[in-house]
Amino acid sequence: MGVIKQQEVGREPIADKRERYLGHTDNLMMVVIDFNDGPTEEADPPHWHPHEQMSYVAAGEIVVHIGDKQERLGPGDMFTVPPDVPHTVQLLTEHVRLVDCFTPLREDFLK
Repeated sequence: MGVIKQQEVGREPIADKRERYLGHTDNLMMVVIDFNDGPTEEADPPHWHPHEQMSYVAAGEIVVHIGDKQERLGPGDMFTVPPDVPHTVQLLTEHVRLVDCFTPLREDFLK
């Protein structure tokens, strides 16, 4: 069993007031992202990748945009993103924590 304790793992800044930490096996990656710059007037620019993604809203509220659909989500909600589909979020609260899972691994997230 692998254990990753949040207070012991290095956090990577990904933008001003945004950071992440992660863990992975050979085939699956989990990434915790903390956004501390909300609420925002607009959604972030959309992005896409060849990975399957499933995300859990652990804290805060967002509007998730997946393709041409959007939905307001809060703590306990989840969403999925198929490979190569544009997606993004808009922060509705000051703090948002998302827990993202990816397969295959996001090699671009590894150092």
